Amino acid sequence: MPEASVRHHIESKIFHIELQTPKRSSEDIEKDVRTFDEKYRKVVEAGWIVCITDNPMGLLSYGATETIDLLGLPVHPEQLMVHLNTFHPKKELDEILDAVKAAGGKYLLVVSGDGNQRLHRLEPAEIGVEAVTVTSVELLRYIDREYPGQFTCGVAFNPYEPQDHELEKMRRKVDAGASFIITQPIIGRDERLDGLEPFRLPVILDAWMSKKLHLLSECVGHEIPEGTPYDPMENLKELQRDYPDYGLYLAILGFKTQYPLLKEIWKKE
Repeated sequence: MPEASVRHHIESKIFHIELQTPKRSSEDIEKDVRTFDEKYRKVVEAGWIVCITDNPMGLLSYGATETIDLLGLPVHPEQLMVHLNTFHPKKELDEILDAVKAAGGKYLLVVSGDGNQRLHRLEPAEIGVEAVTVTSVELLRYIDREYPGQFTCGVAFNPYEPQDHELEKMRRKVDAGASFIITQPIIGRDERLDGLEPFRLPVILDAWMSKKLHLLSECVGHEIPEGTPYDPMENLKELQRDYPDYGLYLAILGFKTQYPLLKEIWKKE
């Protein structure tokens, strides 16, 4: 997809809402499935984008498309983004890509991901590449080779890592075919985002919607004191004001208290 189309897609539906599929270890799978169904339909009906994680934090969860199929959920290609990481054997990886393609999905967030001893780490030989490990770069190249023109792939940017190293990784991701960038959680104006400007790609900012800062610390690998004052809704408004040309990705959104307020924030834009 041409960059202009990707940019329009991101900016015209500014809220990207992260949803997690039920964990395979769920103690109440019926409740978790019902909750996912309700959240998914709400986001789609609002005209925003559903972003479905892939075994977040290394916790084995049901797949995006198998959950969508199970519940008979509608798939609007412009309103679905599926995360895909490197912790899958090749057969499973291909099954996921084939299922997303069959469902009409086209947006992927390609990341190295979080693993554990129960998850298989994709080996370079499985996808026919020479590398020490398979990172998002190798996975991007594999997708482009095996599914040419089928998917529009985004990648992650972590401002909490040493920036010379992180921006060099971003250069390799862009060279491998990345079409857009989603950041790790951003709190307020962050000068490190300036380093993304030379890539001239659409950027989506992760607005951390939980008050639980210890979870944010685990997510970004950067210590944030638990007592640090933080208001997620105010941070969201600040990001929308300071970065009007960027999309906004809402992670760990509270659907009972926060979701009903989003339309008012949208109206103010």
